[in-house]
Amino acid sequence: MTLSIVTSTLTTGVVEVSPLGEIDVENAYEIREAVAAQLAAAKPARIELNMQGVTFIDSTGISALVAAFQLARVGGTQLVVTQPSRFAHRQLWVAGLLGLFGTPQPHDESGTPAGAPA
Repeated sequence: MTLSIVTSTLTTGVVEVSPLGEIDVENAYEIREAVAAQLAAAKPARIELNMQGVTFIDSTGISALVAAFQLARVGGTQLVVTQPSRFAHRQLWVAGLLGLFGTPQPHDESGTPAGAPA
């Protein structure tokens, strides 16, 4: 599966970048480029990476997220991860990066709020 990225501006002024698919060595640079484009265009105070549609992310993808975080920080923008898929959440947890990205809770595909009893 390829990666597609949808970018939108929420009513609050927050920019949401939503990758869909697999983030791996072939396309990880696209995450950093999407964040860089938003920083160049509008300099938002906050960018949210909505990762509920991420089905796979490898170490190169994780590295691209960290590079995007650093790029945003240098520009004075807060970058956080929101609604990561269970797989993406686990990868961020294993890498010890949940705190860096705002300690997001995993997106629950069943529609039950994460952490709620099933």
